[in-house]
Amino acid sequence: MEKSTTEAGIVPAAIVEEAWQQVGASFERFCLTAGIATLAGMMETDAARLCGTRYGRDDGKHGYRWGRAKGKLGFHGGKIEVERPRVRTRADGEIALPSWKAAMAEDWLGKWALNLMLINVSTRKFGRAVRLPEGDVPVESGAGLSKSAASRWFVALSAECMTEWMASDISGLDLLVIQIDGIHIEEDLVLVAAVGIDSLGDKHPLAATEGATENATVVQALLDNLIERGLDPGVCRLFIVDGAKALTKAIRKTFGRHTPIQRCQVHKARNILERLPKPLHASVRAALRQAWELDDADKAERLIRNLARRLEQRAPGVAGSILEGLDEILTVIRLRLPAELRRSLACTNIIENMMGTVRRVCRNVKRWRDASMALRWTSAAMLEAAKGFRRLKAHKQLSALRAALAAHQTKHAADSAIATAAKAA
Repeated sequence: MEKSTTEAGIVPAAIVEEAWQQVGASFERFCLTAGIATLAGMMETDAARLCGTRYGRDDGKHGYRWGRAKGKLGFHGGKIEVERPRVRTRADGEIALPSWKAAMAEDWLGKWALNLMLINVSTRKFGRAVRLPEGDVPVESGAGLSKSAASRWFVALSAECMTEWMASDISGLDLLVIQIDGIHIEEDLVLVAAVGIDSLGDKHPLAATEGATENATVVQALLDNLIERGLDPGVCRLFIVDGAKALTKAIRKTFGRHTPIQRCQVHKARNILERLPKPLHASVRAALRQAWELDDADKAERLIRNLARRLEQRAPGVAGSILEGLDEILTVIRLRLPAELRRSLACTNIIENMMGTVRRVCRNVKRWRDASMALRWTSAAMLEAAKGFRRLKAHKQLSALRAALAAHQTKHAADSAIATAAKAA
């Protein structure tokens, strides 16, 4: 019977035993040493499976041993040097050990860098964030804890996440509501983003795109991206915007001129009050709130028109501003949605909250090099914000929104058919 004539090159049990004797001095060193020893044992097992026992004469070997090599493996505290056996095939090709390949694929240090930068740890403090300065495991040269190394990991992983996210299929999302808003990064750089709400009330960051201004062309590019990824333009949905005319223009061009669009009531009230003297703020705010709380859209419109007439003498410019976009301000009332659901869908608070996370994540950036950098950071921040999303408060009433959108679409389809027939006659 054939058997091995020597012991394995590494005895993990002995390494662990030695580390255990020192555990009183350093538990961190014990955990690290035990992990390295376990990985070494797994690699020896892989080598034995591919080459047979050391110096054995077994038939059917897939490869043969070719000495040992040192490599660096990343974990949350930096890179460590690990020695591994090399295996080659009979055709002189290298065979990757499955355990080593899996350990390298984890990329814990890169993921740690991405996570820390998303919670506002600067690249200069990355080394301190992953290892205590007084820790027992020393930081060696090439450990991958420098600010440039952390930056490279963030660039690579954030670009990978952005590419995967912007190409993901959204046809499986039963979206009833889409909110669109922009954020100014620099003077000539604006990012426009979209968030969707599905029939269960769950919120989903959908896409982001860059442009020089928040114009119709940029918004159109965003909508085209959503359609390419599976958003059905034939389904009636409620769009919520902050009042920018470019958003409304692109939405109606893509989804039809009868698409229901709700203009943010919070933005509208803020814009009106900022142009009025302080003594009028309380009365105007109360009048607007009274109109928006009504269940009858016609009564709400009359209240707002009466408010505009009262302000014609004292603030004629504001009176015109109140009436601007009046139909879009009352969309959720015209759809006859329940009061609680109206309050959730009458403003852009959901996407504004996400934009707040984007500003927090990006506050350590001192200089934006280009649009791709801004898009990477914004995409990473939007995905970070999604981790804290909660279900819509009035999610149990979303069935009423689905029924209202279906009735809205049916009504305007019938009106269009009648108009077409009359024109043909």
